[in-house]
Amino acid sequence: MYEDLTYEVILENMLARIDTDVDKTEGSLIYNALAPAAWELAEAYIAIDHIYDSTFADTAPREELIRRAKERGIAPREATNAILKGEFDVDVPIGSRFSWNDLNYIVTEKIEPKVYKLQCETAGTIGNKKYIPLTAIEFVEGLNEANITEVLIPAVDEEETEHFRERYFASFDSQAFGGNIADYIRNTEAMEGVGGAKYYRVSEESSHIKIQIISSDYGVPSNTLIDRVQKTLDPKANEQGVLAQGQGYGIAPIGHVVDVEGCSSIVVDVSAKFTYDTGYNWDSVKNKVGSVIENYFLELSKTWSDNQNLIVRIAQLEARLLGVVGITDISETTLNSKAENLILEANIIPVRGNVNAN
Repeated sequence: MYEDLTYEVILENMLARIDTDVDKTEGSLIYNALAPAAWELAEAYIAIDHIYDSTFADTAPREELIRRAKERGIAPREATNAILKGEFDVDVPIGSRFSWNDLNYIVTEKIEPKVYKLQCETAGTIGNKKYIPLTAIEFVEGLNEANITEVLIPAVDEEETEHFRERYFASFDSQAFGGNIADYIRNTEAMEGVGGAKYYRVSEESSHIKIQIISSDYGVPSNTLIDRVQKTLDPKANEQGVLAQGQGYGIAPIGHVVDVEGCSSIVVDVSAKFTYDTGYNWDSVKNKVGSVIENYFLELSKTWSDNQNLIVRIAQLEARLLGVVGITDISETTLNSKAENLILEANIIPVRGNVNAN
């Protein structure tokens, strides 16, 4: 706003107000008297500019944005700790700790004999690792093998500033209140491990409200996560084991019967004819090709909750694959053996399958 009011401009304006018969050259008495004041004024305008930007949510830095959003009861989501399933060759004590590389894990709950829930002690997505061997930090009698086999509730990193800013502005689009759509979506997406949600109202086919979720790593949610969301929104039984759905024991109002489901996935096989640059062949590019396809599918999955259906588009896929070093052209691309875009059902996300070069 005040970027034009630099030190030089301010000093020039001040000197212009001095009579012409007074020496105003650099080093003169009046010049030396005004220059420090011009400098301080320039610094003040910089500070005012910062204050002005900090006042409005669209330009506010993170700390000021947090204070602004607090007025609407909104706060940035903190990093969470991954909950994982560990399998052992003996039963281990609750509270025992294990490690893999720089990560430590603590046993929190027994699922069944030799199978436990573990929590990564380091917050953030770095803890979302599975199929890894564990080493006991403290001695566990009889233990020879320990492995993490599944991510039950994925961790998330601290919410990025721009995502938080978008969420703040989105809060003005609809008012969450007493079980309306905005209320359900806001409460569901705020739960640990949930990356997005879709809401289906009561219909002639079903008197239940249906909410579908995707995990925070944009994959198919585990049964553990689905059960946790169900219990939070509308538990199927109360603490005494009595049928409780629709009775208001969760976030859902009395009379709202809510069923929580997870999204599903479909394996997508990709086949194409590639033309290679000199010195390249399929073996030299296939790993990168696989990564590009996975990243494209992940981009789609991140938009699952905002779209009625996801569409895997051949043109989009080919455009990304043409960016792979060593590939000069692509043709005859098929998705699951069909040379057409793949339109997925509302509850489906794509997962990379086999990748073949014709």
